[in-house]
Amino acid sequence: MGRPTTKTDLINAATINYDNMNVLISKLTETELSTPFDFSEDEKKTEAHWKRDKNLRDILIHLYEWHQLLLTWIQANENGENKSFIPEPYNWKTYGDMNVEFWRKHQSTSLEQAGELLKKTHKDVLSLAETFSNEELFSKGVYKWVGGSTLGSYFVSATASHYEWAMKKMKAHMKNCKK
Repeated sequence: MGRPTTKTDLINAATINYDNMNVLISKLTETELSTPFDFSEDEKKTEAHWKRDKNLRDILIHLYEWHQLLLTWIQANENGENKSFIPEPYNWKTYGDMNVEFWRKHQSTSLEQAGELLKKTHKDVLSLAETFSNEELFSKGVYKWVGGSTLGSYFVSATASHYEWAMKKMKAHMKNCKK
């Protein structure tokens, strides 16, 4: 399936990828869950997140925090507050530092708590998406605060695309554990 461009496709892709991610999580062995993520041997994995996330909790918290970004950004702007998606002091050039801060913030969060937080925000994000029309989600220029993109593209990025990222990372970890 390509990147969603309609409300129906967005809801379906987010739901399917979330469900697929949870199926993959359910297949993780005790060894895979207890072995720290380590991708240092793979010279192709150079992005910061390959070093940042050390376990499943870190991935789930990352997804949760990006849901929170989306939810608070939309709520603030709909209430007339001019708020950027990436909160100050961060921006699109420094959001990696923000991700590290999310990671630090949740080092004492349990895997179970992370799963519950993500489950709730996934539902909240899909419920919020349902409140918008197809045009509001996927037509440019509907909301000045979205900039040159569409609101739907933010929903896709925070859900379906991010869930694909999480599954790719989990599969790479699973493969490493079999070596």
